[in-house]
Formats: sequence, C-alpha cells, structure tokens
Amino acid sequence: MPTPNWNSLDGTELLHALEQWATEAGVSDIHTSPEKESVRIEVRLHGMLQKITDIPHDIYVDLVRRVKFFSKLKLNLTNVPQDGQYTFEAPGRVVNVRVASIPSRFGETYTLRLLDPQRGIVSLAELGFPKEIHEKLSELVKLPNGLILVTGPTGSGKTTTLYALLNSVVGTQRNIITLEDPIEYELSGIVQSQVDTEHDYTFSSGLRSILRHDPNIILLGEIRDLETAQTAVDASLTGHLVLATLHTNSAIEAIPRLLSMGVSPYTFAPSLRAILAQRLVRTLSDACRADGATCDPASNDSYNGRMALPEIIIGTSAIQNMILAGETSESIVTQAKKEGFKSLKEWGEIIIADRRTTRSEVERVTS
Repeated sequence: MPTPNWNSLDGTELLHALEQWATEAGVSDIHTSPEKESVRIEVRLHGMLQKITDIPHDIYVDLVRRVKFFSKLKLNLTNVPQDGQYTFEAPGRVVNVRVASIPSRFGETYTLRLLDPQRGIVSLAELGFPKEIHEKLSELVKLPNGLILVTGPTGSGKTTTLYALLNSVVGTQRNIITLEDPIEYELSGIVQSQVDTEHDYTFSSGLRSILRHDPNIILLGEIRDLETAQTAVDASLTGHLVLATLHTNSAIEAIPRLLSMGVSPYTFAPSLRAILAQRLVRTLSDACRADGATCDPASNDSYNGRMALPEIIIGTSAIQNMILAGETSESIVTQAKKEGFKSLKEWGEIIIADRRTTRSEVERVTS
C-alpha cells in the first residue's frame, strides 16, 4: 500500500488513512505528539518508533474529535487522561483500537494501539520459535496441571505467545478460561474475562471466582502480588494448568521474584513446569538475507517482521529440588545448562548464523 500524502487530508480522512495504512504495514501503535508549531505523528513498526509526518494543529483538532467520538471519550475534557477503545474494518477482519490520552503542554497526546487479529492470534510455528522450544511448548500445554510462566518486559510478545498456546488446545475437550487486563484479542472456543478494578474484580479475586467454574486451563494476564501468585500456584497443584505472565528480564529471575513475593517454595517447586522468557527481534528481509547482500543493520527498511527470541527453563525434578533446597539462581542455571538450557544470547547467536537477524538487533533487545 503506497504511503498517503498525509498533509492533503482533513482530520477525518487522515484518521481513516492512518488506520488502513498502519494495518497494511504491520504497525502496532500510532503516536501523536503536539508541539508548538505542529503535531508530530509517529508509528511503531517492528518494535521501532519512526516519524511519518507533521500535521497542522487545526487538522489535529479534527482528528482528535473523531478519535474521541469513536472511542466514547468525553469531548470537553482535555486536562485529564482518558482511555477508551473502538473498532474499524480492514480487509477481511475487524481491528480493535485501544486509545489512551494524556494532557501535554501543547495539547492532548494520543496513543492508538492496533490489535489486529491477523497478527495477534498466530500459531507457535509462525512466532519463529526454534524447533526444540516450539515442540517443548506444545508438549507442556497438553499437561493436565502445573504452572507455566512467560516472562519479559512490556512489548516482548508474552500475550501473543500465550494466545498461540491456547489456540493450539482449543477444541480438545478442555474448559479454558482467561483473566486479562484488558482482553486484547477475541479467541473463539474459550471464556475470556476482563479485570474490572472499579468493581473489585481483580486478578486475585477474579482467579478465585474462575476456580469455581471447573476450568482445565487458566490464562492469568499477569501475576502482580502475593495473593494472585499463591492462588495461581495452589490452583496448579489441584488439577489445573495455569499459564501466567510475569515481568522479569530473564527466565531464572522469575524464581526469586515469586519467592520474594512470599510464595511458599514447598508449593511453588512442585507446581513449576516451565519458565519461558522472550524478546522480539526484527527479522531480515529476503533481499537482505541473500548471499552477498549488504544491508544497513541500523535501518528499519532492512527488516520485514519480527520473531521470538526465547530461553526456557524446564521444571525438572532436579530444578524443583534445588528450589526446595533454596539454591542460588546461579546454581539453578548451571543445572539447567546441563539439561540443555540456552540463554537469550545463545539462541541469538544461532539465528544470527542463520541470517535471520543481525548481531546489533540481538544486542539491542538483550543488553
């Protein structure tokens, strides 16, 4: 799809053009930043922020009015943050947009997150996991019980991986219930529930309620506190498979994080099935992967997508016993390496050698 002539459009036309162009290009977020003379429009493509144009303030006022109308935000409020959502039609699907605004010096700043079902619900194979990790994850999600953690910073693809795992077992006579904040994509064949803190429906209270609905598999959007963590662990010991995310930089860091929250090692150790940590790295275009090609690794144009860069610690009996014994993280990693563990950087070396990405890209996401 050719890039529109942004400055020839009024606010309504601009919003529509941004939506369609961004969806076609694979953009995940649209950002607006009002400045003194104009408004900067940027997009996040393959995880990288890039400017696409500046627009006049009068056009921006019209664009904001349309965004507020569609997402049911209060039109007369400009000095407080607001959140909302709306949908638009793209070729062959409906795209959900999460809208967030904050007041800034020269006007309201907006972030539009595009939740495109064509990109959000994919198979494990399409995520680019190495074959041995892909196969291990496929085995783990078929287990009848236990705790599987997916860790990484915001924007590292944790939710997409969890959806891929769930999608692989939908229709296998298992009752699957999620608790999310918010629900990002609609997945048929499961029950999806959204946190509502205004009505005291939190991760911890929601998880207790879900357990009364006889689930086989529970997806927990995030473990944030001791009550949620311990309830998730206890559920995984009583016949439920629990998939949850946690914000840590590596797989091994998830163990001391949960223990420092106050989770009992005597329940956590036997519940643990695996900890997957991941990042997203940009993948080289076919032209740049060709023999003899010389492409600039710093240029976003050298890449045409992203793939998961993982590391996984399996909760073997040896690892579980080390957690029970209070062994250090270093000792646990040493044991995991004996069992085949490779770090993010080690997997990075493998995909660099395969010319799927560049060294600078791996270093960018693992440093």
